[in-house]
Amino acid sequence: MKKLFLIVLGAFILSTSAMAWNLIPLSVNYDEEQPISHGYPKAPIRAPKVYIEDYTLLFAVDHPDYILNIMDEDGAVVYSTVVYSTQTQVVLPSTLSGLYEIQLDFGGNYIFVGELEL
Repeated sequence: MKKLFLIVLGAFILSTSAMAWNLIPLSVNYDEEQPISHGYPKAPIRAPKVYIEDYTLLFAVDHPDYILNIMDEDGAVVYSTVVYSTQTQVVLPSTLSGLYEIQLDFGGNYIFVGELEL
């Protein structure tokens, strides 16, 4: 029984390490247009973990609804969609190519921002 568990665990580790998902580093930007009603939070806000492989974005299983914006170098939105809390993947259009800014807005005072190269 112990041997079977170790074989299954080893197969799982090998299969997950073979995935080519790359983490997109996100920073937190404060949206100054919305008033602060209860002051600053007591703990720092954590950026969500978003991974990319080719044109597919992978989100954590447990996340709030986000508005996903992909912006070009001029600041124009080239792709926008809602990522619902039940979604774990979003496939971006294959027509996008180059360096873009990714923004995740969950409707609060904070927007998560990162760079994305397709």
